[in-house]
Amino acid sequence: MRVPSLTLAAAGAALIAPALPAPATAVPPAERVAARDENAVREGSATRGGGVAGVARGEGAARDRDTAPSRGADRAGGPGRAGNAARDERTRRAEAAVTAARLLARAGRCTRVSRGRYRTDAGRPATIPVCGTRDAVFWKADLDIDCDGRPTARCNRRTDPVFAPATAVVGSDGRRLNAETLPYIVVPAPSRRWDHRASGVRGGSVAAVVYGDRVRYAVVGDTGPRDLIGEASYATARALGIRPDPRSGGVSSGVTYIVFRNSRITAVENRAAAAAEGERLARRFLSRR
Repeated sequence: MRVPSLTLAAAGAALIAPALPAPATAVPPAERVAARDENAVREGSATRGGGVAGVARGEGAARDRDTAPSRGADRAGGPGRAGNAARDERTRRAEAAVTAARLLARAGRCTRVSRGRYRTDAGRPATIPVCGTRDAVFWKADLDIDCDGRPTARCNRRTDPVFAPATAVVGSDGRRLNAETLPYIVVPAPSRRWDHRASGVRGGSVAAVVYGDRVRYAVVGDTGPRDLIGEASYATARALGIRPDPRSGGVSSGVTYIVFRNSRITAVENRAAAAAEGERLARRFLSRR
């Protein structure tokens, strides 16, 4: 059950140089010819053109051919340096990828930062704690649809019985947020149970919202009742594949909200900026233990 939202108090290679070849050893002309002829007997032909290059390589070059793979061998017989580098890069990217499963695993253990627990809806038992790490606070709850803010075709007094033409946070242009197009989440108003400001959360803070196998980024855009938790904008629900209708949409459980401490998008209406910053902060959240 959604109730009208309240007002937020404080918005707000180094490159590795290739090894140079060793200089060729100077050989007197007479010895050069003798060496070339001797080499030709042993190997059939010192080089395609003979001369100094054949003497400089000599038997050492033959040994090198026996022990070191050539560039062609790298291409034909195995991955070689380039192949290994590509494989390592793919592995690195896979390990660094931000996925729903990795975020849920990271948020699987709760170190509680709230003094008490929250209800998902009025009349329900208070079972939801706010948990935290040094990088983020998070909770697992339902998702009620918030359509508050600028009136649009899908968010207005006709479509939403508890619609309010205001949000606790405003855009950089001074206008109220657009719930239909902007992914934002709602945090409980400050109370003795939990004051989000003490956890580095404020208007414009960046959040990752996880549902099923989807991860979407949003900003903190509104506040709700002091004892309820689990609400996000029409656009957030739609991005997560949740029915966004303010009357009959939402889900009763299974949504994880991860808000990154001391983060902020100045132009809260800038979705691209929030997504880019959210991705960066989510990688940091996953990399720390």
